Amino acid sequence: MAQLSPQKIDDLMQNALLKFKVAGASIAIVKDGKVIHSKGYGVIDINTKKAVNENTNFQIASNTKAFTSAALAILEEEGKLKWTDKVKDHIPEFRMYNDYVTENFNIIDLLTHRSGLGLGVGDLMFFPDGSNFTVKDVVTSFQHFKPVSAFRTQFDYDNLLYIVAGEVIARASGMSYETYVQKHIIEPLQMNNTFVGSLLKDKNGLSKPHSSESGTIKVIDAYDIGMGSAAGGIYSNVTDMAKWMIVRLNRGKYGIDLKSSLFTPKNHNEMWRLHTVIENNPNPRYNSHFNGYGLGWDLKDVKGNLKVSHTGGLPGMLSIVTMYPDMNLGIVILTNTESGGAGLFSAVSNTISDSYLGLDDFDWTDKIAERMNEGKSKGDAVTDSVWLKVAASKNMVVKNDDYIGIYEDPWFGKMEVFEKNNQLWIKSYRSPKLNGPMAFYNANTFAIKWEYQAMNCDAFAMFSLDENGKAQSIKMKGISPNIDFSFDFHDLDLRRIDR
Repeated sequence: MAQLSPQKIDDLMQNALLKFKVAGASIAIVKDGKVIHSKGYGVIDINTKKAVNENTNFQIASNTKAFTSAALAILEEEGKLKWTDKVKDHIPEFRMYNDYVTENFNIIDLLTHRSGLGLGVGDLMFFPDGSNFTVKDVVTSFQHFKPVSAFRTQFDYDNLLYIVAGEVIARASGMSYETYVQKHIIEPLQMNNTFVGSLLKDKNGLSKPHSSESGTIKVIDAYDIGMGSAAGGIYSNVTDMAKWMIVRLNRGKYGIDLKSSLFTPKNHNEMWRLHTVIENNPNPRYNSHFNGYGLGWDLKDVKGNLKVSHTGGLPGMLSIVTMYPDMNLGIVILTNTESGGAGLFSAVSNTISDSYLGLDDFDWTDKIAERMNEGKSKGDAVTDSVWLKVAASKNMVVKNDDYIGIYEDPWFGKMEVFEKNNQLWIKSYRSPKLNGPMAFYNANTFAIKWEYQAMNCDAFAMFSLDENGKAQSIKMKGISPNIDFSFDFHDLDLRRIDR
């Protein structure tokens, strides 16, 4: 297959926008140190119809993680820390779930998703946005979680430890995480319209986030990452991200005649070295032999070429960066619609990559669209059956007084079950968007319809009762099998405290 022409890329993007119900997206491709395609498609806002271009800013979400690891690399070269430093030596109040792990947890462990804790653990502290949790809360939360695997043996994606990495950067540098990354990475690379977290002052040019979960595309509220900047707080565009990819493909070198260095080749190798092995499900099409995680990067081999990539996702903002250093090739795609953006960035990046790998057209767009539609249909069937059962049980007599009370979890704080218009409601004290009515589902289980509906995150609340039928504790879990992993309701252990 020949490499795709600009017209073919335009057609590919326009087709993917339609198939995946995405309002807008942009893409840049770099090859051999030059930008060969950089363009926007669709609209910033479905209501105003203002067009996306190559300078439109999006939230890049977890593609921020590579900037966090690069900032640590720069600090390492400044002599302000070592990769193997224990986290507690920089943050004395840092505690893990046991003394051995606390004593041995080093800076690399913050970046490699091998802590022993479960997928997305503690993300409820900043999902949904608007909570009052602080970095201090995050740093001291890990002692309350139960591990799901032995330390350093299993990959489970973790956002909170990147927030801790941001705090290491702040303490080692003497400036905020945001300021350090802006001054030491964004400004030297002349990524002139890229901003870290709260340093973005003018949000007028930002793409609006959208959701197509309901079947039609609609604008949703912009997500405020708050204290989560080091895990996913950067705003950027494909023009600037192309500069970032070129520097990464040049092993940290940039500027006139590549005479400047962001970091050394040694640290470049450290970031692109396999630190955590992930199970490899080899696709015969790509003849892959390994799969794993470096420092802020996914790493695998594809037809004998190293593939370095990462995705990012926040409500209505999904992105991908893909690089093949052996081919000096980089592709970045930024999108503004949940959940179709993930389908678009996968289909388009795979199709373009395949063209450079000399593979035939695999019809990725239709295949991924079909797979996503099947997954959505299955998930919707599960949630629909739950709410049908709730509707059928609406006349069930529930003694509200048995459930009303204040319940507390050691890391998430208090939630209150109360009565509103003769119906049970639940609310979080620290995350105000988590509030909503509770409807009887089965036995001592209720279904919660959160007032927050920007993402699919409704949940079950399962009460444990004492011998008198009074609720003593609550366990929770998401209703939909397609719920985002950051809604880790299952990690809550809420116990009544108002006895």
